[in-house]
Order: sequence, then C-alpha cells, then structure tokens
Amino acid sequence: MHANTGDRLLVHGRTVGQHDRVAEIVEVMGADGEPPYRVRFEDGHEAVMSPGPDSVVRGHEEPGTPR
Repeated sequence: MHANTGDRLLVHGRTVGQHDRVAEIVEVMGADGEPPYRVRFEDGHEAVMSPGPDSVVRGHEEPGTPR
C-alpha cells in the first residue's frame, strides 16, 4: 500500500450493516509512502492506522473520491 498526504483512505465495513468510513491521510509515517498513516475521519477523530486488506487508498485527485 502506498499513499501521500492528502489522499483518502476508504475503510470498508467489516460486518453487515456497518458503513464504509472515509479518512484523510494527514501524515505518512512509514518510508516511501508505506504505513502507518495518521488519518482524520469525517467526524474529526484522528488515529494512527496500518490499513488492512479491507482498505483502499484513493489519490486526492482521482475521480469518484468521496470528500
């Protein structure tokens, strides 16, 4: 997984009824764009994450990226 500051991290819901979550990557803490990432969710909550296979990085310029 590779990301840049300003990209979006889409975390898919893990159980039935759980919604996908979108976070902005505010800091890339790994080497060469690798995890962990400091992210800010839409509700303002911040976390440090090493995303798993249920997550997708979307470039901040890609069409269809939720804002």
